[in-house]
Amino acid sequence: MSISYQSTRGGESGLTASQAILKGLADDGGLFMPDRIPSLDVSIEELAGMSYQETAYQVMKLFLTDFTEEELRYCIDHAYDSKFDTEEIAPLVKADGAYYLELFHGNTIAFKDMALSILPYLMTTSARKNHIENEIVILTATSGDTGKAAMAGFADVPGTRIIVFYPKGGVSRIQELQMVTQKGDNTAVVAIHGNFDDAQTGVKQIFGDKAFGERLAAKGFQLSSANSINIGRLVPQVVYYVYAYAKLVENGEIQNGDVINITVPTGNFGNILAAYLAKQMGLPVKTLICASNDNKVLYDFFQTGTYDRKREFILTSSPSMDILISSNLERLIYLSAGCDAGVNREMMEELSKNGAYQITGEMKAFMKDFTGGYATEAENAAEIKKVYEDTGYVIDTHTGVASAVYRAYKERTGDQTPTVIASTASPYKFSHSVLEAIQGSLGDRDEFAVVDELNRVSGVTVPNAVEEIRHAEIRHNRECGRDNMEDTVAEILGL
Repeated sequence: MSISYQSTRGGESGLTASQAILKGLADDGGLFMPDRIPSLDVSIEELAGMSYQETAYQVMKLFLTDFTEEELRYCIDHAYDSKFDTEEIAPLVKADGAYYLELFHGNTIAFKDMALSILPYLMTTSARKNHIENEIVILTATSGDTGKAAMAGFADVPGTRIIVFYPKGGVSRIQELQMVTQKGDNTAVVAIHGNFDDAQTGVKQIFGDKAFGERLAAKGFQLSSANSINIGRLVPQVVYYVYAYAKLVENGEIQNGDVINITVPTGNFGNILAAYLAKQMGLPVKTLICASNDNKVLYDFFQTGTYDRKREFILTSSPSMDILISSNLERLIYLSAGCDAGVNREMMEELSKNGAYQITGEMKAFMKDFTGGYATEAENAAEIKKVYEDTGYVIDTHTGVASAVYRAYKERTGDQTPTVIASTASPYKFSHSVLEAIQGSLGDRDEFAVVDELNRVSGVTVPNAVEEIRHAEIRHNRECGRDNMEDTVAEILGL
């Protein structure tokens, strides 16, 4: 059965998957959601014997119903290939009483590769399907990982340009170097003087500026997004949770039908929302553990039912989670309101106007599958050190947050359910913070001296993604104020 897409704020409905992917954000500022969440139509026994690519097809075909089998398999096969450094694509590592789902084996060593490796293929296929002749301008805000992964995916893809905004001083040095050394004649990177929420808000405002859209169209451009607001980002993320469960069954770690918990380090809420969608498709998931860092807006939300972004923005060692406006939570709000776009729209307007909103008791009950936790900077560092000393396994600062939150959850509840922890980045992406957690103060050591020491300590090969920026040329040095983002886009595109 075909699935159509509508805005969470009610302004658009009846779009095909390819149309929703091309638009990214709805005209009314809402996010696209399917008119129903499909059920898995192959058994776990069948999935257990499948490759990652085959699993991806079985999941994604259910959401992207206007793609032909040939089109979808083409996208999948070109996305999940030798650019990943392991044939499994997303291996599971058993350590310290949990299963770490390693989502960082793509070419930018972060989980964003799992979706952004395929999005350019979905986007260009969608453009052909809809006879789009305009050049597609991918406009994206990043808290560190999305930007590089999106640029790597779209670099020199015909018919596309990509412009990435990131918070100056708000990402790790490795993350920044990955972005500012990015090759590709169609790529642009801009450091904004503000935080990630400023970048994300600015991008949304550009999408919502109808006059600017008309200026772009007159010059043969149209905007789309590679952020997790794009349904073409969210659907591929569902795949790896289904794959992880099937592998646990195949490896004899659980029996088919056994429930698992899933712990996700969460900032923009897309990654854990994908796990929730997998559960709604029929995956036996008991509890979704939403792990926050010191920017614990989501933890407070699940505790109280009030979402309140009016608080200090804290820069942490897990910068991809330094977010106070979790865009994808809107999709859960929409579902919890019985897909009532009016209710959702009012809450989003309240957030925009007053910085907070309160959900009803019924909506809070709808979210009973979720629980929240948070880890401080000290708890995160202690967890990285403990896991390393106890097992020899090295985790990054985002996975450290998730691992610490899971440990506290297990101690608090006594829940012994087998648990998958989403391991969202290579420790080399945050090498300074990871090595400091293990060894103590590093002084003013050069970033790459730290990388080499982490290699010695961990025994894990330094990824190509890090080696290639060791001596790479800085190609992007543009900066702008948070109120000048639209002018900067106009300048880059020569409007």
